[in-house]
Amino acid sequence: MTGAIVHVGITVRDMERALHFYRDILGLTFEGEMVMAGPETDTLFQEENVRVRVAYLNGGKNIHCPPVELLCFDHPAARPHRGSLTEVSIAEICFDTDDIDAAYHHLISCGTECLSPPQTFDLSDQGFGVSRAFYFRDPDGNVLEYIQSLSDESTV
Repeated sequence: MTGAIVHVGITVRDMERALHFYRDILGLTFEGEMVMAGPETDTLFQEENVRVRVAYLNGGKNIHCPPVELLCFDHPAARPHRGSLTEVSIAEICFDTDDIDAAYHHLISCGTECLSPPQTFDLSDQGFGVSRAFYFRDPDGNVLEYIQSLSDESTV
C-alpha cells in the first residue's frame, strides 16, 4: 500500500534565504515552485486562508533521495521552532557526501551552525559498516546531517 517517499517537506520562514542555503550552500538543484491557496489548501493544512509558497529542490547526482520540499507560509505565518534530536518529531534529514571534511569546512566557512565536527562510527559488528557524520542546522534551525560511508557495508 505504501510506495516510495515522494518528497521531504521542511517549513521555512524566508524562502529566498532557504533557497540560498539549500541551493547555493548545500548544492541541491532548484526544480521549480508553486503557490497553494484555496479551500483545498485550507482543508489540507487545517487552517483558514492559507497561502503557501512551495519550492522543490532535487539532490545532486551523488544523492539518491527524494526531493526536498520547502514550504514558506504567507498566511498563517510560520511559527519558529528550533528542532531538537531528542524531541518527538522528524529529527533530521541526512545527506551523503564523498568528502565529509570538505563538507564540514564548507559549511563552517558559510557561517552554518554545525553541532559538532565529523565523528567516526564503527558499527561493523552491527552490519552498518564504518562512517563519519555530523549534524548542522539550516537558517531556520532545522537539523540536517551529512554522512560519509567509509566501508562497503550499507550506511543508514
